[in-house]
Amino acid sequence: MKITVDFEECLKDSPRFRATIEEVEGDVCELESKLDKLVKLCIGMIDAGKAYNAANKQFVNGIRELAQQSTKDEVIESSLTKFAESLQEMINYHTILFDQAQRSIKTQLQSFVKDDLRKFKDAKKQFDKVSEEKEAALIKNAQAPRNKQHEVEEATNILSATRKCFRHIVLDYVLQINVLQSKRRSEILKSMLSFMYAHLTFFHQGYDLFSELQPLMKQLGGQLDQLVVDAAKEKRVMEQKHSTIQQKDFSNDDTKLEYNVDADNGIAMEGYLFKRASNAFKTWNRRWFSIQNNQLVYQKKFKDNPTVVVEDLRLCTVKHCEDIERRFCFEVVSPTKSCMMQADSEKLRQAWIKAVQNSIATAFRDKGDDSEKLDRKSSTSTGSLDSGGEPKERSLKGESALQKVLAIPGNACCCDCGQPDPRWASINLGITLCIQCSGIHRSLGVHFSKVRSLTLDTWEPELLKLMCELGNRVINQIYEARQEELGARKPQPGDPRHEVEAYIKAKYVDRRFVRRPSDEELRNKVMSLSKQEKRLSSSSDHLPPRPPPPTPKLRPGSNTSGQSAAASGAEARRDSLFCPDELDSLFSYFDTSSKLRSLKSADSGIQNSADGSREMLANTLSSNSLADADAAESPPMPMPSTLPPPSPCKEAVFYEPREYSPGLQLYWASCARSLPDMAEALAHGAEVNWVNTDEEKRTPLIMAVHGGSMVTCEFLLQNAANVNQLDTQGRGPLHHATMLGHTGQVCLFLKRGANQNATDIDAKTPLTIAVEAANADIVTLLRLAKMNEEMREAEGPYSQSGDETYQDIFQDFTEMASSDPDKLNRYQQYGPQRP
Repeated sequence: MKITVDFEECLKDSPRFRATIEEVEGDVCELESKLDKLVKLCIGMIDAGKAYNAANKQFVNGIRELAQQSTKDEVIESSLTKFAESLQEMINYHTILFDQAQRSIKTQLQSFVKDDLRKFKDAKKQFDKVSEEKEAALIKNAQAPRNKQHEVEEATNILSATRKCFRHIVLDYVLQINVLQSKRRSEILKSMLSFMYAHLTFFHQGYDLFSELQPLMKQLGGQLDQLVVDAAKEKRVMEQKHSTIQQKDFSNDDTKLEYNVDADNGIAMEGYLFKRASNAFKTWNRRWFSIQNNQLVYQKKFKDNPTVVVEDLRLCTVKHCEDIERRFCFEVVSPTKSCMMQADSEKLRQAWIKAVQNSIATAFRDKGDDSEKLDRKSSTSTGSLDSGGEPKERSLKGESALQKVLAIPGNACCCDCGQPDPRWASINLGITLCIQCSGIHRSLGVHFSKVRSLTLDTWEPELLKLMCELGNRVINQIYEARQEELGARKPQPGDPRHEVEAYIKAKYVDRRFVRRPSDEELRNKVMSLSKQEKRLSSSSDHLPPRPPPPTPKLRPGSNTSGQSAAASGAEARRDSLFCPDELDSLFSYFDTSSKLRSLKSADSGIQNSADGSREMLANTLSSNSLADADAAESPPMPMPSTLPPPSPCKEAVFYEPREYSPGLQLYWASCARSLPDMAEALAHGAEVNWVNTDEEKRTPLIMAVHGGSMVTCEFLLQNAANVNQLDTQGRGPLHHATMLGHTGQVCLFLKRGANQNATDIDAKTPLTIAVEAANADIVTLLRLAKMNEEMREAEGPYSQSGDETYQDIFQDFTEMASSDPDKLNRYQQYGPQRP
């Protein structure tokens, strides 16, 4: 219900106006409760939807397992596999739908309740207060005695001032009411319309998916009718056989055995016999015997390889055994051994003896087989029927992020199938994908591929720069190096999903097309990267500190009075946590001119770095172009008069290792800032948390800190690097970044959950190190992160993401670290001062 309050009526302060105000306030209170309830219901719906998706995914996995179990039935296997793929796609669509519901309903409506309704409540408090003051002034003015002129004048003046204040506040209050009444319609309708469009997309995608599946379903429906008819026929046939067998005479229970030398399967005779073991106990065991290929063999189970009793029947003889206690026994004697066997009856014994004798005669008549059989070589006691001569088979959200990523050569088409205009990406691989391949990548698990939308999701600056550093061309040169050599066909747009899925799994999970380097190639690569790291470190070691920038002075009237209570509280907390020089250093980064400079350099920085990385892999996947590109981001600056103390971090020195491994390549490539070589090392099986025992158990992430590149750190973190793994000095990546004064990396690690309370062997935390180094930037970040943790703990388990001031400052630091790293450099390169 929309209620509009007249401005003229509010000045009269009539009972009609008061009644209207009371009605509006009740309506807004009810609106707030309904919106809170709707948001809670949305959260419950999303949680239930996620639980449904998890259960549905298990159900789909059960269908896949059933399909794998039915490999002998091609119809069931292919049908169930196709159904499982379609249901998996529906799960993916459900996931997208719930994400859209969270964005459209939960986020938008919560923002409306927290911002607009909070402003209304603040205006209401001011209105109630000034109304009470006006009422008190009117009463005082009415009670002023006629004969006391000074009291009359005082009451008149107070009443006049109060009325003037009341007019201003009541006009603002009415304005807030009317604006809220208009905005509530647009906000609610906008949120619900976005939610309904998400449903429209969901059902449209489902309709398209099952429209493609419908011909198969119709075909299976026709086949099913025929299968029912065939099953009924087979049932009748089986019942007739069952009845016929039951009518037979089973008075003689001996199994009927016939010797057939021309049997299709090559088995002349087979059946159960007891065999006496050759051990000291002379135990008897029942085994399945057969005569095939002029050999007498037996096996315990059907899947077991047959054991050869007699290699060549021409060299043996068979005879009855009447001198032992057991009945129906006979013996097969060869020049090297004899084998005692027992049949179930006399009739069966005679049949086996006759079969062995006939096989001996047949073997002598077949001269071609004679030469072949005499040439066989095997054990005198056991052997195999297999000839052994046959070879065995070898088992930034929106268009800006989209435009920048697709501008990289090779990224305009899907990395795996070539579909043009991709809208998805794998952030830990650095490639672009179409919607079908993105669904397949998502099914691989986040330990193989992390999928994100180029248009729907938010892209951090460091993540966007990572995408531009790699790209489809670089990754395909690694993961498809042997694709043509092995004769594997790369999928094309429109190929069946199961073919694309099989190719993607072979490419990224099995890494079938990756070219493995030889030991010499790996050694040369590691040596080259270590030399490249030395060139980089020689140009950046022992750099003097940059003097802190001047504190910007506030202009008169620049501070507005409409700040929220939360912002005021946050400023009060900052005043109590930070020293004045730290605040000067912090707020000096966020003036207008610096932001404009950051925005201007953002695009060029990303584009230039991307060009450098793409050219890097053209020859051998490791060159100095990336290092040059990173070095170019920090031009030489004038040297200050004072020098900093030497860094407490031990410099990385290359020692001849005991063994060259992909982990060692990743270690030095991280220090050399060579993302293509890092991706190549991971493709060769390098462990992302590999530890160099010769270098104080440092990890590739710690070496990336020493390399000074924020993008290499982001790449390792996206590939599951441990941000809290310590070296022998008890120092993690956050310790090293603090010691080296790398503000951008400190910001990145804090965002990724680095433990700032960890102490090294000297009992120093990162904050202690930053304070000793007088690095106000890093001290500020560490204390801000500590303050945010305390605020979140105080707010309880239902807190969102902490203080807004903290989020804004960290976002600005991240933006500068990616687009304008010069601004955050604590140390600068020595160089001649220019006049």
